[in-house]
Amino acid sequence: MKAARALLGIDQKELARLAQLSLPTIQRMEASAGVVRAVVDSLEKVINALNEAGVELIAAGGRSEGSGRGVRLLERD
Repeated sequence: MKAARALLGIDQKELARLAQLSLPTIQRMEASAGVVRAVVDSLEKVINALNEAGVELIAAGGRSEGSGRGVRLLERD
């Protein structure tokens, strides 16, 4: 989520506004170590807000359907 916000140049407060969630909800989600822990509905709102803002989230091992450039974090041994 932090990387997606960085790509958009927005802070947590703006992401909360775009996703129609509270700032503490976004803060809790970003504070999760590893897999984001959240209510499914809240997570869907964040994903939809990021997609609408122009960020494509790519699952581990997933393929991108978009045509823009992107980044992916490599797994470390």
